[in-house]
Amino acid sequence: MLKPRHEVLIGMILAAAFSRLIPHPPDLTSIGALALFGGARFTDRRAAFLVPFAALLLSDLCLGLYPHMGWVYGSFALTVCLGRWLQPRRGAWRIAGATLLSSILFFVIADFGVWLDGSLYTKDLAGLAACYVAALPFFGNMLLGDGLYALLLFGGFAMLERRYEVLREPALPAAGAATGL
Repeated sequence: MLKPRHEVLIGMILAAAFSRLIPHPPDLTSIGALALFGGARFTDRRAAFLVPFAALLLSDLCLGLYPHMGWVYGSFALTVCLGRWLQPRRGAWRIAGATLLSSILFFVIADFGVWLDGSLYTKDLAGLAACYVAALPFFGNMLLGDGLYALLLFGGFAMLERRYEVLREPALPAAGAATGL
């Protein structure tokens, strides 16, 4: 049986993933924020990866599969790792910085995959540059979506934790407590 904390985290992630299925501007989605939030909020490493990736896969199955999925999933795996790094050091500025970095990671990795695997661009530096330039409007939407959903997920869960003690992370023992120092 899941703990209430995990039930709420999973519910928030699934709700955010569902938002991908409603009409929205291209790349203005919750997926980057989901991966960061999952990595930062699930103390269990498996859950940190499994829940956001299950949400991404379910929404991809509804929307349709695409040729460069490996690059997209790889960028989100790095975003979960970024969230894991963020876990013990959450604060508004760190979350904002990690959100920005996760958007940049997605832009660089996923669009590199579009260039490398696709046939739209020449396989030289000029083609790679053209691919990144063409992706800039989508990057703006990604920044906006990641920022909005990170604010909703991190901020919303922080408010819930303050209000409902059952949702709070168990306190870790203070340094030196086990040795009696």
